[in-house]
Amino acid sequence: MTALTKDRNTPRRDGVQFNDPVAASTRIFAGSLACLNAAGFSVPGSTSTTLKARGRAEEHVDNRDGADGALRIEIRRGVFRFSNSASADEITRADIGNTAYIVDDQTVAKTSATNTRSVAGIIRDVDEAGVWVEI
Repeated sequence: MTALTKDRNTPRRDGVQFNDPVAASTRIFAGSLACLNAAGFSVPGSTSTTLKARGRAEEHVDNRDGADGALRIEIRRGVFRFSNSASADEITRADIGNTAYIVDDQTVAKTSATNTRSVAGIIRDVDEAGVWVEI
């Protein structure tokens, strides 16, 4: 491409709302931690090293009978409260600002469990109800 020689209407997004294709044989619940798999399709959070946290699922989508991309899902980035892990992986206030790791579609942990978990995001707060993670 060459440099512009006149004004251009450049499309814009706010960067917090996405509409992603859902992986085959997959169901994602509203309010869950939604991720992208290695192929770029939306899946629920789980213990895996290949997921990229995308945000919170804004709706329930059931693509268990569909192919990759047969259905799409609305996902929002932001700061959301998820359940805290337990024992040595429990996140405390001392962990604010550190990385949280994905355990499942509603739980985050302090560690990668020896490199078996993907990054959920940054821990922004911890309260009695859970962990606030910025995705």
